[in-house]
Amino acid sequence: AHHDVLTGLPNRLMIQSQLEQSLGSAQRDGKKLALLLLDLDRFKDVNDSFGHASGDELLQQVADVLRERLRQADVISRMGGDEFAILLGDIKHEEDAGIVADDIIRHLSRRWHLSNGCEVAVGVSVGISLYPTHSLDASSLLQHADAALYSAKSEGRGRFNYFTEELTLDARNRLELEAKLMRAITNNELEVYYQPQLNIESGELIGAEALVRWNDPDRGLVMPGDFIPLAEQTGLVADIGKFVLQSGCRTLKTWLDQGKTPITLAVNLSPVQIRHADMYELVSSVLEETGLDPKYLELELTESALMEREKESIELLQKLRSLGVRIAIDDFGTGYSSLAYLKKFPLDVLKIDKSFVDEIPNDKDDMVIAATIVAMGQNLGIRVLAEGVETQAQLEFLKSKQCHCYQGFLFSPPLPASDFERLINAS
Repeated sequence: AHHDVLTGLPNRLMIQSQLEQSLGSAQRDGKKLALLLLDLDRFKDVNDSFGHASGDELLQQVADVLRERLRQADVISRMGGDEFAILLGDIKHEEDAGIVADDIIRHLSRRWHLSNGCEVAVGVSVGISLYPTHSLDASSLLQHADAALYSAKSEGRGRFNYFTEELTLDARNRLELEAKLMRAITNNELEVYYQPQLNIESGELIGAEALVRWNDPDRGLVMPGDFIPLAEQTGLVADIGKFVLQSGCRTLKTWLDQGKTPITLAVNLSPVQIRHADMYELVSSVLEETGLDPKYLELELTESALMEREKESIELLQKLRSLGVRIAIDDFGTGYSSLAYLKKFPLDVLKIDKSFVDEIPNDKDDMVIAATIVAMGQNLGIRVLAEGVETQAQLEFLKSKQCHCYQGFLFSPPLPASDFERLINAS
């Protein structure tokens, strides 16, 4: 009564029951759901040309592929004929449904080999509706997904549409950006820029923060804020982080070998890298590969990334420091800012977040916060660096509080390696 005899999948009655249960849970827990309706393109041609037995076999193969591509927690159903439904439970981002739909379209749009020796080619169109964005009840979700499916088929098939045009456009733009970013990594379109870091008292150049830029052939120079969040969501950030680390260490080693002023290189590690990559192995292999003395490398991590997994973070930092590198906390003051964890974590540098520097000397609260962070660093024997210094008044205030160093547009924006090299030569 609840399963399709041909494919073994839940049937329409079962998916409606599952949908109502999932909506109840999502409402209680504040979660998002997505309902995808799939319709095979040109399936009628298979039945007309090769017979219903071939059509049935194709539907069984499609059901097998859907089972392989989806999570165990997702519900796949055959609604009837060549139409399938997929219930995605607990999605984090609305665009995630579009990513799943795109994956399904790619894996179903191919030539299928049948047992009678025939080859058939079909595609698939997908309509997507979301809870709670589009509907709050099961009946409306199904209706809206059906309307989105009709829209996708009318636009030429082999595509997905959300119930709303805006979400469809956003999801397609994200998928396009992801494809371009994968190409950028392969085609060496990424470049490392270097933000100068200076001693606040003497004005001496003491370091550089390595920052990635994307030279997109179509859009020109793309800033990290426009693609790093996507890279973190898709896992591409590991490849980007490795590139920045390798490129920065290699460049600094070259400068040192040429007898230029020794400086420290600061490289950011994203929370995704810390959670999913073996950072110790990566850093040690890059240091060995480039020949850079570890004392010149500084690894920057955010407060939130460390506090997500406190015990594991302490162990990781201790292992990294055993290599001889320095550890910095980036964006300090925006998260926990706890003396307790400052005492626990093996740290060398605190970076005052730009948001606390922007309004100095006009905002007294920001001035108090910045001065407090400097005092904390001094008392704990940790160097303090202020980010985003753009005015002389900001610099003078930080100097009066005996902040150790700074970076920001007051001295220089991030520079390509060739321009930064000229800066070192002049120092």
